[in-house]
Amino acid sequence: MTNKRHPSKPRPTNKRSANSLRIIGGRWRGRKLTFADSDGLRPTGDRIRETLFNWLQGDIAGARCLDLFSGAGALGFEAASRGAAIVTMIEYSAPVATQLRQNEQLLKSDNTQVIHDDALRWLQHELANSNELDYNIILLDPPFAGELLQESLDALAQPAKLKINTLIYLEMEKSSNFQVPAHWQQLKAKTAGQVSYYLYQNNAKPVNN
Repeated sequence: MTNKRHPSKPRPTNKRSANSLRIIGGRWRGRKLTFADSDGLRPTGDRIRETLFNWLQGDIAGARCLDLFSGAGALGFEAASRGAAIVTMIEYSAPVATQLRQNEQLLKSDNTQVIHDDALRWLQHELANSNELDYNIILLDPPFAGELLQESLDALAQPAKLKINTLIYLEMEKSSNFQVPAHWQQLKAKTAGQVSYYLYQNNAKPVNN
C-alpha cells in the first residue's frame, strides 16, 4: 500500500522467503502463497496467526468472516483454510487485490471473495445500507501509520449494527492508542515483538431501523 490514504505497514522483519507466506492450518496447511511487491507490505506472522486461530478454534468453522485491509491475505486465507463458510477480503491496492485473486485460483478456493475497494469506504457503505452486518468474525489489521484503525472502530460502533456475539480481531503496532466501543468485551490480548493484538466480542444488540 503506497498511497497517502493507505500507507504501508511498517512491520518487524520475519525470516521467510521474499514476498511469500505459508498457510499454517486447515485444508491448505503448508501451501505457500506469493503476495504483491508493495512497500512495507507483509503478512501477519506465523506465531500471531497460530495464536489467533487457537483463540478462534471453536468459532471459525462455518463462520462468515470479514477481512478488512486484507493485504497479503494471510488472515483471510488462513480463516478460509480452517473452515470459514465465507471470507470477504477487502483490499485497496489494485496489484495486491489482483494477487489475492490469483491466489484464490491457485487454491481453487470456493469460500473467499476478494473486493477491490477502499476498506473504510466499503465498510461505511455496508453499515449505511444494511440493517445488520452479516459477519460473525471481523479481522481488522489496517496499516499501522495513520488513523485507519480508530476510524474503522468508530464506523463499527456508529451505529451498532453488528450481530450479537460478533468477534472482532485487532492488530496494531505495540503501544498504539485506540478506543473500542463500550459494549465490546475484551476476550484476549497479547504482544509479540512490536505487534499487539486483541480479540473482542460485541455484546450489544443490533440496531434495526
